[in-house]
Amino acid sequence: MPTPPHAPVVGVLLAAGRSTRMGRPKQLAPLAGQPLVRHAAQALADGGHDALLCVIPPGPVGDGIRAALAGLPFAFVVNPDPTRGLGSSFRAAVAALPGGLDGGLAAVNFALADMPLLGGAQHAALIAAFRESGAPVVLARYADPGAEPVRAPPHLFRADLLRAVQDTPDADHGPRDLIRAHAAQAVTLTFPAQLLLDVDTPDALAQAEAVLAGETITAVSSSVEGPTARPSTPLPIADVGGDSLCSVQED
Repeated sequence: MPTPPHAPVVGVLLAAGRSTRMGRPKQLAPLAGQPLVRHAAQALADGGHDALLCVIPPGPVGDGIRAALAGLPFAFVVNPDPTRGLGSSFRAAVAALPGGLDGGLAAVNFALADMPLLGGAQHAALIAAFRESGAPVVLARYADPGAEPVRAPPHLFRADLLRAVQDTPDADHGPRDLIRAHAAQAVTLTFPAQLLLDVDTPDALAQAEAVLAGETITAVSSSVEGPTARPSTPLPIADVGGDSLCSVQED
């Protein structure tokens, strides 16, 4: 389904996770002088999206996330029952998209609040790949040269596909059926494996702190493959199809 070349792309931050392995609200855990959630939010804000939306839990944690994102141009929607899983956060986001699915949106890019090493450049690469290729889905995977890649967010979906999210089951995984249905037409970008760090435990938080304190992240050489993909600027390595499932969960 064609979309206008300059139709808006919305960035969604899924931040309603329950922090079951951290033992405290990880969204608000201090990391390099800021709440963890602020790092992922800043990356989305720097990625060139036309609008930003954050899914938060009810109560004090949600209020804390609102405060942590002060000064960033996010709208907020509450997932009233995060215990129902990631599918419920997807549905909450889709229901709250600016203008709705009939409002002329081009695509929606979903990111997780506990991946603080991603930057605006990675989100901008997904948007550029979508604009250039017209692919229905643009996915991310993470690998070092010669290593087996791992697929994980962010994932960008053409807006019209998200009607199917309304029927996503309550489970702690992404919209797998939606990704599988369009895998043959998907474009997948490969980013450095170190960026995949998701902060689910105190040890992972300490690891993220060490990286942000000065360890370098090696870039992946740039190329792109995919249906009608002709990027005008270099993009990370890309391929088409594959299993393309969300390997990192909103915890």
